Amino acid sequence: MSHATVNGATLHYDDLGTSTGLPVLLIHGHPFNRTLWTPQSAALTAAGHRVITPDLRGYGASDVTPGQVYLSDFADDLVGLLDLLGIDRAVVGGVSMGGQIAMEVQRRHASRVRALVLSDTSAPAETPEGRTFRNQLADRLLAEGMDRYADEVIGKMLASYNVTALPEVAAHVLGMMRATDPRGAAAALRGRAERADYRDTLAATPCPVLVVVGADDAYTPVADAETITRLAPHATLHVIEGAGHLPGAEQPDRFNRVLLDFLRDRVTG
Repeated sequence: MSHATVNGATLHYDDLGTSTGLPVLLIHGHPFNRTLWTPQSAALTAAGHRVITPDLRGYGASDVTPGQVYLSDFADDLVGLLDLLGIDRAVVGGVSMGGQIAMEVQRRHASRVRALVLSDTSAPAETPEGRTFRNQLADRLLAEGMDRYADEVIGKMLASYNVTALPEVAAHVLGMMRATDPRGAAAALRGRAERADYRDTLAATPCPVLVVVGADDAYTPVADAETITRLAPHATLHVIEGAGHLPGAEQPDRFNRVLLDFLRDRVTG
């Protein structure tokens, strides 16, 4: 693990693979950390790619910024990290909130994006009800901590059947959620509640886009992925069977095959 100070915060990250490989930046969702991408990092580096997996500000080992952190702050942090690493353009991918951050990178820094990978995410701005929910959840996490919340949502983060079918995966996901600093989680929830509408961004995206979704995602169902695919002119959709909101963790072999094929056929081919 390496670290760097970007926009006043120390970010911890892994930079794996050969420095001459295709750079792939993978952004975890809420409330996780960079280890969510461990199966993808192994597959991508084995294929000769360079993989950068940061802990977002407020998550994992990175510095916490209390209050409110906008998706634009996360996006600027990541581009700042690319600057420090000497990477001009990268494949930018993310899951859930990480997918929205990837779309924010495309919105603010399109010249830095070689291709997008959007897993289990949604494009519209938050609804009024959603803003209220996220702010109330932020209050709750600050008051209670992460443990009870993690226990409540594990059956939605993973397909419910995978909680028992994949005990090691469930334990890893629960561990990441429980270890997250509530201040970081709350700040991101408040910022995410104010996120942009990415539909226009997607419609104007000239680069290849891979859209991936778990067949049994309870948070961002297949219909959300289909909407993204219709919006982006050069998008390809893959539905991962046997998975919920985190198909890269639940079905890593299937997810990795789709990702590697996309990079070979649509990005480097």
